[in-house]
Amino acid sequence: MRKSAFVLVAILTLCAWEVRSQTITASAADQAAIKQTALDYIEGWYEGNAERMERALHPELAKRIARTNPQGQSRLDQMSAMSLVQGTRRGGGRATPRERQQKDVTILDLYENAASVKIVASDWIDFLHMAKFNGRWVIVNVLWQLKPDKK
Repeated sequence: MRKSAFVLVAILTLCAWEVRSQTITASAADQAAIKQTALDYIEGWYEGNAERMERALHPELAKRIARTNPQGQSRLDQMSAMSLVQGTRRGGGRATPRERQQKDVTILDLYENAASVKIVASDWIDFLHMAKFNGRWVIVNVLWQLKPDKK
């Protein structure tokens, strides 16, 4: 009984190690490029720099938020790459004071040509899906949520 328990633990450990190793196989260059893409997106917004924003996005990007009204009914609002770039060009987050410009980037998962990234920003949190597309990391999807109001 004791030997079979040891074998089971060893097998489970090897399986867990194999799954973990799949998520960190990306090169340091890919990890740096993913982080830079996320920073182009969020810093581009804060700077009102449409070129940085556009560079970070796949042209077919969808940015979505699920909102719930006071009656409990939900809806899905969506922005396109073009609307994000145009909003950035109009000034984006330039009104956000520098000391409030939070831009914490965390690579949550990475495998081959796909990555999930979290950005904690001043008033919201973005969950990004990125793809290595024509040799360059770009954001293809964003699901975001506003932070609760501080009272």
